[in-house]
Amino acid sequence: MMKAFIVEDEPLARDELKYLLKRSRQVEVVGEAEGIEDAMRDISRLKPELVFLDIELADGNGLQLAKQLAELDPAPSLIFATAYDEFALQAFELYAFDYLLKPFNEKRIRRTLDKLMKQRQIGKDESGTAAPASRMSVEQTGKLAVVIDDRIVLIDRDHILFIGLVEGKTVIKTGENEYKIGDPLIVLEKKLDKRSFLRVHRSFIVNVIHISEIQPWFNSTYNLIMSDGSNIPVSRTYVKELKQLIGF
Repeated sequence: MMKAFIVEDEPLARDELKYLLKRSRQVEVVGEAEGIEDAMRDISRLKPELVFLDIELADGNGLQLAKQLAELDPAPSLIFATAYDEFALQAFELYAFDYLLKPFNEKRIRRTLDKLMKQRQIGKDESGTAAPASRMSVEQTGKLAVVIDDRIVLIDRDHILFIGLVEGKTVIKTGENEYKIGDPLIVLEKKLDKRSFLRVHRSFIVNVIHISEIQPWFNSTYNLIMSDGSNIPVSRTYVKELKQLIGF
């Protein structure tokens, strides 16, 4: 059974989470705190394997506490439990294991705990002691984390064909799926490897490994034929960068 600590300044939410964790029979809640200072002191002393952490706390931001907890040895696995989905990407950048949205869903919590238990089992060292859950960043996994409704979806970057504005919505197109998200292109562009992804138009970013053909168009512009047959325009502003990256 894993030892867990809850950092939550709303008593009702804290009690609900504690109740659901007890029902799982996978977690023992060894402590709880309402604020950053008390949480840091008690977590350092109790050394829980798992911390459930709210974002908005009475005395500060839970992301600040997450940075401090990452310095502990051993560092606990972090699961953010909050009503604010806009912090999801920042949470994963701080090596969060998962991100739960309020109101809490018992099945969703159980899936998270099952996933954590499996990862700890796989990571057992030779002595038989369970290793902490992996704290690899999203970038290191080759995934792009995006918020869709109340879910955090991790998309393989290599599978992305292009990202574009379609009828006012940001769309991420892979070979198998199409994801409509709320983030503007400029936010996603900062999270992509410039060696593979290139803005070719004010409304499109493409993954160059999925360009099948480059067709000349009027006024020194081009059209890109992607591996799925999609047609992406290249504006004159970005032609030079495209030529340099592709080498033609």
